[in-house]
Amino acid sequence: MTQEQIIEAVEKMTVLELNTLVKTIEEKWGVSATAVAAAGPAAGGAAAEEKSEFNVELTSFGEQKIAVIKIVKEVLALGLSEAKTMVESAPVLMKADVKKEDAEAWKKKIEDVGGKVTLK
Repeated sequence: MTQEQIIEAVEKMTVLELNTLVKTIEEKWGVSATAVAAAGPAAGGAAAEEKSEFNVELTSFGEQKIAVIKIVKEVLALGLSEAKTMVESAPVLMKADVKKEDAEAWKKKIEDVGGKVTLK
């Protein structure tokens, strides 16, 4: 299978399928997708720019799991079962490269009902 075929297959996956794939890769090779994403590109000599896009990670659903599921379902336009599976898989990457305003709004909504979100 070529790299292009793999990318095409991944692009067609649902959020639930992607989540399962990432967990399988993490277990098989003992790596963490979170650690890889946090490492980012190698630091260059250029001055750091303010980030305009963030990876939104649901770190905990707190005591109001149903309220968090409803918010995740709404903001990501997921089906109920996909949103439930994602929330129950916390900590989990909800979405990568989200505009700063949207990421902060999602974080506020989820934290207002007792969940925890990390923007990376």
